[in-house]
Amino acid sequence: MATQYGRYEDYQDYGDHGDYANRAGRSPGGETPGAGAGGRRRHRLPAALRAPVEGRAWREFAYVLLSLPISIVLFVFAVTMLSVGAGLLVTFLGVPVLAAGLAACRGLGAVERARARGLLGLDVATPEPLRPRGRGAMSWMGAVLRSGTSWRHVLYAVLHLPWAVFSFSVAIVFWVYGWATLTYPLWFWLFPLYGGQDGLQLYGDDGHRVYLDNPFEITVTALVGLLFTLATPWIVRALTTVDRVMVHGLLGPSRLASRVVELESDRGVVVDTAAADLRRIERDLHDGAQARLVALAMDLGLAKEKLREDPREAARMVDEAHGEVKTALQELRDLARGIHPAVLTDRGLDAALSSVSSRCTVPVRVEVDLAERPAAAIEGIAYFTVSELLQNVSKHSGARSASVDVWRVEDRLMVQVSDDGVGGADASGGSGLAGLAGRLDAVDGILVVDSPVGGPTRVTAELPWRGGM
Repeated sequence: MATQYGRYEDYQDYGDHGDYANRAGRSPGGETPGAGAGGRRRHRLPAALRAPVEGRAWREFAYVLLSLPISIVLFVFAVTMLSVGAGLLVTFLGVPVLAAGLAACRGLGAVERARARGLLGLDVATPEPLRPRGRGAMSWMGAVLRSGTSWRHVLYAVLHLPWAVFSFSVAIVFWVYGWATLTYPLWFWLFPLYGGQDGLQLYGDDGHRVYLDNPFEITVTALVGLLFTLATPWIVRALTTVDRVMVHGLLGPSRLASRVVELESDRGVVVDTAAADLRRIERDLHDGAQARLVALAMDLGLAKEKLREDPREAARMVDEAHGEVKTALQELRDLARGIHPAVLTDRGLDAALSSVSSRCTVPVRVEVDLAERPAAAIEGIAYFTVSELLQNVSKHSGARSASVDVWRVEDRLMVQVSDDGVGGADASGGSGLAGLAGRLDAVDGILVVDSPVGGPTRVTAELPWRGGM
């Protein structure tokens, strides 16, 4: 069992840093393709030193600066419309005023999402649209008032003001004091020349004053300013992290709506996959077994006619027809095995995977460590995944050996196929691996491909565990 969990931990390490990086267009090491030697963009300065002059730091600072006036407008508008609408609820005017205020807050939320997208690089999807139950103004107003998205936009307008005041104050203080003290040696001449003071006043009361006016104090001041300047972008970034959470949580689609969209997409994938499988079965039957059976019927008809005239020729033709029958039966067995083999239903994954691995062109080690069988649907998908991956091993890998490991970790079924071939397998670009990944995604599964050029290749599939009946 230690070995099994060790494989899962390896997969976790790769999945966290590889699969999600690949979805973002990066290689498993977090490297950007074509960004220099080794795929990684190299900088002469470390991130801590170049942060104050990077465009990202200034965009985030601009976001914080704009947040204060925008949040004031949002807060005043939302509170005013809610107060007026609630006060007028005793009359007919309260409902339309309240609905109009909520709809306007949704529009202002779209502006906030655009601002976050432009300055923070945060791409938040548009929330689910209104779905009135009928036509007319009353139906629309009812949809606005029932929509949780509308009330989340109002909540954002109310909660964002105190946070905007805090983040604005902190960002301004650190940014201004940091750059001012860092550049103090450049404008130190201002005080004695124009202000009549000895330098920057650090402390003062009725009888005593302390100025930063000698070279040592000026140097220390600049160094303190440098520390402030280097720390400010990271402080602002931490402040904007809260803004990201608020925008994503309050102005984006709800979890339920996102899940509905995901399930609709998965349903489309399942339907398309089923249709493709039906077309494949029909093509295999038409071009394979059906064609052989038609030819067999014709051969038997000719043999029947030859039976009296030339018994030897008829016997030869019957013998050839017998061979065709065997071939057709084998094709039908292979076709049925590709759909759902009987051994999988009767004996489970261990026997079924051992059977499919015996047809691979290279030796395959199979290890199935399951205390119980999963649901039939999950079992079938796991079998199909291993079957497809072993076909890839036979056709493309150039491997000398392969292995199949199946185990369970908590509520997930793990399937891993490895080989010592040439590598270079890629799940993008419309390959068979991409189709397999889509099939797994339809049931909340994940396919992770680790296949550097030169090998070895390791493909890990993660499926949800559902107990068998």
